[in-house]
Amino acid sequence: MANFNQLIKKLDKGNILGSIRDLPEQCQQAWTEVKKIKLPTAYKKIENIIVCGMGGSNIGTDFLRNVFYREIRYPVLIVNDYQLPGYVSSKSLVIVSSYSGNTEESLSCLKEALKRKSKIIVITAGGKLAKVAQNKKILAYIFAPIHNPSNQPRMGLGYSIMAQLGLLKKLNLVKVQEVEIKKAIVDLSKTKVEEKAKILAQKIYQKMPIVVGAEFLSGNVHILANQINENAKTFAEYFLLPELNHHLMEGLKFPSKKNLIFLFLESKNYSKVIKKRIAITKRVLNKAKVTFLSYNTSSKGKLSEGLEALSAGSYISFYLSLLNNIDPSEIPTVDYFKKELTL
Repeated sequence: MANFNQLIKKLDKGNILGSIRDLPEQCQQAWTEVKKIKLPTAYKKIENIIVCGMGGSNIGTDFLRNVFYREIRYPVLIVNDYQLPGYVSSKSLVIVSSYSGNTEESLSCLKEALKRKSKIIVITAGGKLAKVAQNKKILAYIFAPIHNPSNQPRMGLGYSIMAQLGLLKKLNLVKVQEVEIKKAIVDLSKTKVEEKAKILAQKIYQKMPIVVGAEFLSGNVHILANQINENAKTFAEYFLLPELNHHLMEGLKFPSKKNLIFLFLESKNYSKVIKKRIAITKRVLNKAKVTFLSYNTSSKGKLSEGLEALSAGSYISFYLSLLNNIDPSEIPTVDYFKKELTL
């Protein structure tokens, strides 16, 4: 096994590991603080929920809308673009989320939401977005990311997830009991996933991972693929069951598949038909001579399982970055691209 302690000292200059280990504290901070925010009763009278955000500022929404797929009372759309869809109106709840507060796509959507007189809530750690919210007296949760020492948005998902969940609960837009939320945070602090993640990272090393999941863990596969891309600088993609069974398997013939490895996020609480699909999909992969691995959640309850999978996935991407001999906090290509856009 790799000497990870030495690699951490050498490579983790931005303290990504500290942010991963502080995920329970992020969740607790956001949950406690959002409970103190007073929301107008008019915000309960909506027809849809729009969340505007990019990268690490929108994947928390994908997590929530899948974990609470059966409990959220209104359609939830993620807008990762400059413009809002045509149907957004004064009857829409528009959540504008940007960790940095300087994401140009999110700021553009905020301007449109103001013009359409939508019901707006801002979630940010500062920047231009915080200033606009304060100047225009827009409802906002402006948090101090004291439990995200890396200050990387993708590693501060506890703030995004719990802030949005707390706001939706206060507005009676999602059916969830406070005891369930508190239990999930406690479970997250107790569940030990780091050692399993190290083993999986070593098996994924020098491979091209395809992350697969279903149902309430669908958002987690999205998050894990993103974190592998950004933290480990490794190409990763994700697919969902049952959809992948209708096309992806036929794509396993060409070209060479020697670098592919499938990673299944599995739960004992998946429906029977999904469990059956996973078993058959693995048989198909065996026939196609494609390697696969599984991460099986051990927590009880959808929210607890989702947070466990989030933690495990963060560790996997972190340790994979160390095996690749790189600092996981640096994102030079993304930084270059943003710089070029401003020229």
